[in-house]
Amino acid sequence: MSLVAGTVQTLRVAREVPPYGYFLTDGSTDVLMHYNEIIGSRPQPGDELEVFIFHDTEDRLASTMKRPLLQLGELGRLRVADVNPRLGCFLEMGLGRQLLLPISELPERIEYRPLPGDEVYVRMDHDKAGRLLARTAREEELAKLVFTAPSAWRNEWVEGWVTKTLQMGSFVLIDGGVVGFGAYGLIPDSERPHPLRLGQRVRARVTYVREDGRVNLSMAERKEIGRVEDADRILSFLQERPNGSMPYSDETPADIVKQKFGISKSAFKRALGKLMREGRIRQEGSWTHLIPSGSAEEERKE
Repeated sequence: MSLVAGTVQTLRVAREVPPYGYFLTDGSTDVLMHYNEIIGSRPQPGDELEVFIFHDTEDRLASTMKRPLLQLGELGRLRVADVNPRLGCFLEMGLGRQLLLPISELPERIEYRPLPGDEVYVRMDHDKAGRLLARTAREEELAKLVFTAPSAWRNEWVEGWVTKTLQMGSFVLIDGGVVGFGAYGLIPDSERPHPLRLGQRVRARVTYVREDGRVNLSMAERKEIGRVEDADRILSFLQERPNGSMPYSDETPADIVKQKFGISKSAFKRALGKLMREGRIRQEGSWTHLIPSGSAEEERKE
């Protein structure tokens, strides 16, 4: 039997080696188990133990009676404990030690990369030297584990974790509760107010349930609700501006609207239209001006 990092194996206690711990054996290879890796009472030579095999800080095979959150080849969600800009992310694996998610597995754009506290779906794997590391879970791997979203989900608010994020949008694995991994969805770029990180927790509304059981998502309220909230945001912005004016209007490019107000160009125009119908604002070229409250009624009559 060969001892493989990332696996649980049954080994026999060969001998105690104070002050370190015990050597365990599979009959051909010995591996150390430190005293602090023992659960329960100390074993005796000849006892058989189920242990997890890993590499210690000096890249030597070691063993522990503790159980990790993932084993070799398994897929699951691990929390980001720390980030190293050169190496990647370090994930909590349930052993009091961390698993590296290499920089090569992370998005190229820094704003899409995880931060401490985010939770990333990964698969435990080996590097070329046989040491443990994490690989970002691929869409085809997750697709085997998700369930089909019910049509009743439309316009429902759901929560989940970003599994992949691109310029065109972010893929999300929606919570599945006791069922498992949940359903799979996409938040298009136009429906997210800001870039989303890999592993970020998000709340979004189901806008469409596709025939294949996946869903389209939006982080915005339904148009009739969002229009009111967007209008209030624009109104507050104008009220804080000098002379109640801003250099943004129907003519403003979509990317500037998104950057300044966090909404799409169409949502911006709907909100402006609402405010103009109410006589709260007026537009002159590329500028929008707040109409004083005393003049609003006169503006509507005109």
